[in-house]
Amino acid sequence: MAASDLEIRAAEDELRRGFQTLEVVQKDPAVPVYHIYLNRAAQRNALTVPFFSELPRALSLLSVLPSARALVLAARGPHFCSGIDLEALRSLTPSPSPSPAAAADLLRGRILSLQAAISSLERFRKPVVAAIQGACVGGGVDLAAACDIRYCSDDAFFVVKEVDLALAADLGSLQRLPHIIGYGNAVDLALTCRRVSALEAKAMGLVSRVFPSPSALEEGVDQLAKGLAEKSSVAVMGTKAVLLKSRDQKVDEGLDYVATWNSAMLMSPDLEEAVAAHIQKRKPNFSKL
Repeated sequence: MAASDLEIRAAEDELRRGFQTLEVVQKDPAVPVYHIYLNRAAQRNALTVPFFSELPRALSLLSVLPSARALVLAARGPHFCSGIDLEALRSLTPSPSPSPAAAADLLRGRILSLQAAISSLERFRKPVVAAIQGACVGGGVDLAAACDIRYCSDDAFFVVKEVDLALAADLGSLQRLPHIIGYGNAVDLALTCRRVSALEAKAMGLVSRVFPSPSALEEGVDQLAKGLAEKSSVAVMGTKAVLLKSRDQKVDEGLDYVATWNSAMLMSPDLEEAVAAHIQKRKPNFSKL
């Protein structure tokens, strides 16, 4: 169901008021693409406790806007993300409790809440492109892995850091990376905690393209996002939903799911418009969602 004008204005107003850890920008009002910037450059965009409530809130607001047909996740400063802030990590640990079971249950709830914040990128219905420069470490890899497409500059490097902190990564890298780069590569990165260059990340499929500089990365990602925003939102959202659903299903289950999806979505006027535009050799005018 499309949002009402009142809901759209309320979402735009809240986005304008801003966030503590994020900056949300629509660079060109004529281009239906929004950028979410991690905005703690002095701290190498380490993820603090407020981030984990602000990211899903920003995404919820953007989901209301017809002008947000594609999203870029990027970062201010020379580094994408250095991982979870150590103070935030300490704050996860419950105070001493006479009941180990109660303490474990509390900690589990806190971890699930952080996981949900990262997964909100994956669950955002429109395509999300990660633009990665400099360090992408720990929680930064979790964020990147939850995006749909990943581009980086040639100075980028990636580290799954948690084992070196005496932890098992628990925000999504161990679940998503095997699907992205293969099980063997995922085990290598997760157990060794070694630094992976941009070119190696490209070779293993962690990123799709490598650009010669952060400015070239920004330009390339903006072109990609603009192109995605020009496509049928019905088709793009359906493709994303089906890919995610099929990732964790057997082929037969995935085929059944996409049949169910398209039994409704193929009745979209976007299909008729796409065919007409192709025949008439013009740019299609897709519906806004």
